[in-house]
Amino acid sequence: MEFGVVTDCDQQMRGIAPLEPIDPRKARFPCCIVWTPLPVISWFLPFIGHVGICREDGVILDFAGPHFVSVDHFTFGAVTRYIQLSRQKVFFTKNDALETDEIPTWDDALRKSTQEFQHRSYSLFTCNCHCFVANCLNRLSYDGKNDWNVVHLATYIFLKGTWVNKRAVLKSLLPFGFVFGLGLLLLGTKLLIFLGAFAFALVGWFLLGTYCFKSLINL
Repeated sequence: MEFGVVTDCDQQMRGIAPLEPIDPRKARFPCCIVWTPLPVISWFLPFIGHVGICREDGVILDFAGPHFVSVDHFTFGAVTRYIQLSRQKVFFTKNDALETDEIPTWDDALRKSTQEFQHRSYSLFTCNCHCFVANCLNRLSYDGKNDWNVVHLATYIFLKGTWVNKRAVLKSLLPFGFVFGLGLLLLGTKLLIFLGAFAFALVGWFLLGTYCFKSLINL
């Protein structure tokens, strides 16, 4: 999978100060992408979940509904997985820097995305929490890329995400294990066919919307 690289982002973020430590008890995850399972959907497909992105002070921002970005209240419960991002990998284009005659900060980029999504309708299939986080990463030109998308983001979390603790693992996977075991007992191979079709349809939609019909997914 190839991603575009920003070629005019030669200005790194200003004002890099030490971050406070991650503190799950206070729901503080400085400069992190955070993830938690969704009710019902994650019981059948445990790799599907709700995501948010955090400010430098650790406060979580997540696109939670039409015209609403939740601040400091992760919509579907406590964080179970996270990835802490490096601010050294953040770049801004010259146009971004010229807006204020200064190189912006991490929080400046998140603030712009928040303001944009406060004017957007919510749709699970076309404009969701993954779209919001991808939009933030594109504003940050994180890792020198400006074409982050929902598929890239979901894959990144799935492969690189760190579990908060053992309880978080159980919260995320135990419902799926129970549903899968009970369903296999009652339905047998029909359950496997259903889960396969469900996963194929859902993943297929986002693959098509991301790479074939790019106007379907609103970043």
